[in-house]
Amino acid sequence: MSTTATAELLTVPEVMARLRLGRSTVYDLIRSRRLVSIPVGRSRRVPADALRDFINHEIEEAA
Repeated sequence: MSTTATAELLTVPEVMARLRLGRSTVYDLIRSRRLVSIPVGRSRRVPADALRDFINHEIEEAA
């Protein structure tokens, strides 16, 4: 996997920091499929594009 591809996959703690949410809330978003993630071994990774899409969707819903 190239460094660009690795940089585009965020860990749950990185998503937590960007959204300023707790671990269980982020996993709830993933479980409910509101936030797209992919399995990598025993871990979950969130594509940076999916996080941007989630944020944009939430902004539109709030408007």
